[in-house]
Amino acid sequence: MKISVILAHPDPGSFNHAMAVAALETLHHNRHEVLFHDLYAEKFDPLLPVWEISKDASLPPSIARHCQEISEVDGIIIIHPNWWGQPPAILKGWVDRVIRPGVAYEFLEEDNGEGVPNGLLKAKAALVFNTSNTEARREKEVFGDPLETLWKNCIFGLCGIPAFHRTMFGVMVVSSDQQRKAWLEQVRQTVQDHFP
Repeated sequence: MKISVILAHPDPGSFNHAMAVAALETLHHNRHEVLFHDLYAEKFDPLLPVWEISKDASLPPSIARHCQEISEVDGIIIIHPNWWGQPPAILKGWVDRVIRPGVAYEFLEEDNGEGVPNGLLKAKAALVFNTSNTEARREKEVFGDPLETLWKNCIFGLCGIPAFHRTMFGVMVVSSDQQRKAWLEQVRQTVQDHFP
């Protein structure tokens, strides 16, 4: 299978990077073709220019490459921290520029954009791993778990991906080395379960 892995964390020494390594090692071990993007290392430009909004826009080569890749993959893995109940701005910008009409979704004939889009992504599964300094119960009870809603319903569900799994690891600031090792094993096992 062809799997896209998107990492969004500015610190190369972060646990997010360690999760990316664990996911990549598992995918390579299982002989998948991997398309890996570290958005910060690549200096991905998250700003969507007005001329790029149209479905028929002529895209810069780097954005066109991202769009082609995401439309061809069999699975997607996203790795990022929870910042204010959201992904980092660079990852939101990646969504704005890459998860676009004609690539990830379309409106059906005679629908001018007021209806429910038809998903176009062929990926069968999407995984999201994120870190947080908010305890999981508080995230759900107080904030309503916005990342789950965003990724599951607003992005991957809308774009036609049938299987979704998200794991939030935390509280990072008080986690031990032993706990982090166990979490990395959980990442490996989740990737193994979805992309054997």
